[in-house]
Formats: sequence, C-alpha cells, structure tokens
Amino acid sequence: MSVHKSGFVNIIGNPNVGKSTLMNALVGERLSIITSKAQTTRHRILGIVSGEDFQMVISDTPGIIKPAYALQESMMDFVKTALDDADILLYMVEIGEKGLKDERFLEKIRKSTAPVLLLINKIDTTDQEQLELQVAYWKELLPEAEIFPISALENFNIQPVFDRILELLPEGPAFFDKDQLTDKPERFFVSEVIREKILKHYKKEIPYSVEIEVESFEEGEDLIRIGAVIMVERDSQKGIIIGHKGSALKRVGSEARKDLEIFFDKKVFIELFVKVNKNWRSDARQLRRFGYN
Repeated sequence: MSVHKSGFVNIIGNPNVGKSTLMNALVGERLSIITSKAQTTRHRILGIVSGEDFQMVISDTPGIIKPAYALQESMMDFVKTALDDADILLYMVEIGEKGLKDERFLEKIRKSTAPVLLLINKIDTTDQEQLELQVAYWKELLPEAEIFPISALENFNIQPVFDRILELLPEGPAFFDKDQLTDKPERFFVSEVIREKILKHYKKEIPYSVEIEVESFEEGEDLIRIGAVIMVERDSQKGIIIGHKGSALKRVGSEARKDLEIFFDKKVFIELFVKVNKNWRSDARQLRRFGYN
C-alpha cells in the first residue's frame, strides 16, 4: 500500500511580495484576493491541494508589518501561528529586498525546525547578474534554506517548488475531505471579492477602514441571492463609497457579481448596503465578530 503524506505549507513574507499570487498558482483557484495594494490579505486563508496519496494544506498569511492598531496586531498573530504550525515554510521575498519589516520574524525563520524554501519572486523584472547577487545575499542570511528563483505571476519555476514540497511532506492522513478546496465558508469569499473591488476603485484610507458583512446567502437551483453590508468608520466615507447617485457602489456590485458568477459557476444577484460602524478596527468585540481573533 502506498504511503499517504500530508502537511501544512505556510507562506510568509513582507506585504506585496506575491504571496497570494503564489498560493493561487499552487492551488489553481482564485482563493486569495490579489490587488496591487499592500495588506490585502487580512486573514489566514487555507488552500487545499489533494492527490490520491497526498494533501497539502497551503496557508496564505498577511504581509509582515509593525502593527499600528488592534486589527494589525491580530493580523500579525495569524503570522505567528503560521510560523509555529508549519510542516514546511515558504519564505517569499522579491528581487531587491533585504529583510523583513519586523526583524523578529527573521529570527523565528532562522530557528524554525521546519524545512524552509526561500522563494525569490518577480525574477521576470530583473537580469541574471542581479539575480545571482540576490541568491548569494540570501544564502548568507539563511544558509539552511533552499533557494528557488520564481515568477508567481508568470507561473515560472512553480512546478519544481510544488514537487519539492511534495518530497518534504511528512507522512500522515488527510486533514480535510479530498474534494474540499479551502477551510473558509462561501460567505467569506463573497466578502473578499467585494473587498477586492473596493481596494481597486477607492483611494487612500477608504479600503482599510472597510469591512464586509454578508447578511444573506441563499442558493437556489440556478441563482444565488446575496445581501451584503459594506461597513465604514465615518459618514464621509459612506458618501464616497456610494458615489454620485449611487454610481460608485453600482460599479462595485456589478464587478463583484461577474467574479462571483465565475467563482460559483451560477447566476448571482447581489444587493449592497453601506453602514457607518464607528471605530470597528479598534474594537475587540467587533474584531472577534469579523473573525480576527
């Protein structure tokens, strides 16, 4: 009988290095929202890749920052647990990067008992000479790590990383059903898609002061009906989200609907509301309610 392997493969790194893009390349589904703004991922999102004799539970984590308020502290707790429970660590850096936004995490990586694969991402933006300098730099900094130059966006060198993870996976039973793609419920992805559209279309602090609550999700034979509330911290932000005669909110709704129809492979009807919820980012009770605990 063949041996079954399974384990937790956790991706960590600074904001915006391409962690979510890598996760999607490995899982093959658009699980983590990807935008060009830093700090897009606020939770730990698990993507599950299963084969007959293996299961990889891949975890995308928020980018490492020095926290400024309660929400960010909770985000960094997700990173700490990802360092502690990893069977394999994927430490992702981009070309030209010299370290982590919080050096304590680098120490933790150095002391990690799990194998570390150091992925130098965005190599499509550089030349051979620069790449060789980077490899030498990281070899010295983390001598134990195995280094892979990749481009997550161009899907370059992703297969060798995948194969190496498979070799390193410990023996063990599957943690999840084999047909499960993630540990998150459907409502979570609805809120992430809406949040992605807000990140795309609004400037400055607006996207960071927004939380989405999916109040209703009714799935019929041919149609999913969704009702969601966009929460902001101030009245002025509410006006900006809605836009002139509701035009800005309409655009968010229509773009989110198109993405969700692809994600669920079904027709989607979506209704969006905007509410002011003062200081939710600093309120422990509310942060718990939104899953940041």
